[in-house]
Amino acid sequence: MDYQDWEMLATLYSTENITQASQQLFVSQPTLTARIKKLEDHYGVQIIIRKRIGITFTPEGEQLALHAKQMLHEQRMIEEKINNMKNQVEGTLRVGVSNFFALNKMPRLLRLFKQEYPNVEFNVVTGWSSEMHRLILNNDVHLSFIKGDYPWRGTRELLYEEEICVAAPWEFKWDDLPALPRIDYHTDENMRSLVDTWWHSHYKQNPNINIQVNQVETCKEMVVNGLGYAILANLVVRPHPELIVKPLHHASGEPLSRKTWMYYHEETMEMNIVNAFVTFIRRLDVKGL
Repeated sequence: MDYQDWEMLATLYSTENITQASQQLFVSQPTLTARIKKLEDHYGVQIIIRKRIGITFTPEGEQLALHAKQMLHEQRMIEEKINNMKNQVEGTLRVGVSNFFALNKMPRLLRLFKQEYPNVEFNVVTGWSSEMHRLILNNDVHLSFIKGDYPWRGTRELLYEEEICVAAPWEFKWDDLPALPRIDYHTDENMRSLVDTWWHSHYKQNPNINIQVNQVETCKEMVVNGLGYAILANLVVRPHPELIVKPLHHASGEPLSRKTWMYYHEETMEMNIVNAFVTFIRRLDVKGL
């Protein structure tokens, strides 16, 4: 097997779908199918089994896929080591980024970093903070930007803290909140637990959720258009001074807040590209971007 075979098997293994794999690899489905058949003929085993929806790997195919993932990992490590030995800041920086940070902060950060280090490329993965935590745990990325506190034995640096608030298109009283229409959005378990705990410590009734959306930005737009209130981090609604925004508080009187961290493994700081990026982030007012 060569690099293309490793990449193909690893992608098939993660997607379990020939159509999705071919799209990610930028090859046609017939080309991908032909390459699978060539590998099967070479090893004399069946690698995948086609299902009505997607594929599954045979035991032999799974061993080949796991070997391919390991070889890709080793190839990436040696490339990074060689780049580091050049004593230059170049190569590919792999970053995991929570959804809000990816939309509102990351494009500007990468542009500014690229201006200083034009030979750097980026491999950015976005998703829920829990997914970005898993990526950094597994060393699939060099560092992750994560909202909330997750178990971690490596290094993490606080970027900023933001209050959790109620944002509404109209004035409201706290006692009226359970009867008012609420816009809810899909978020990670940490944020969900934080909001639910606050709600049930203040109200006996369940919230009157009449619209459910996937993304916080969609939720915000619903609020801006007068369809209901939402509970979210205040940075989301900062560009909309026309909204009524009231912070949530713990029973102790402290504001309910959520922190955004930069997580990384200390040993990766030996890499020029990671060291340069972490140093760059430390110089910035990330919250104010």
